[in-house]
Amino acid sequence: MRSSTRTLSIDAPKDKVFDFLSRIDNLPKWATMFCRELKKGHDGRYTVVTPHGEIFFKIVADRSTGAIDMFGGPREDAMAYWPARVVARPDNGSVFVFTAFQYPGMSDEAFAAQCAGLEQEFPHIKAHTE
Repeated sequence: MRSSTRTLSIDAPKDKVFDFLSRIDNLPKWATMFCRELKKGHDGRYTVVTPHGEIFFKIVADRSTGAIDMFGGPREDAMAYWPARVVARPDNGSVFVFTAFQYPGMSDEAFAAQCAGLEQEFPHIKAHTE
């Protein structure tokens, strides 16, 4: 399975960046290509309307490690996994680290588009955190 890890250096403290990215309700603010709409069900679970349809979506975050694990898929028992992390820089800035996987059945073109799409979201993260 192929993977691609991208990093974004941000001139803002780790806690500020973590607080913004770990809140699922902020997803439409920064993941504008991926998240066309965020819906919260009566049961508290979320779905995201993407350019390719609606998927279940959740974030599991751990402030102590900076981990922000994102899960999404057509069913809650069939979710892809996108691990991410916010780490502190020595100068009081931070780095956002995001890994995408090429899951079985995903074409090379779709994987490349997913990775390129993430980089296009990076300016939105900076705009909301710096």
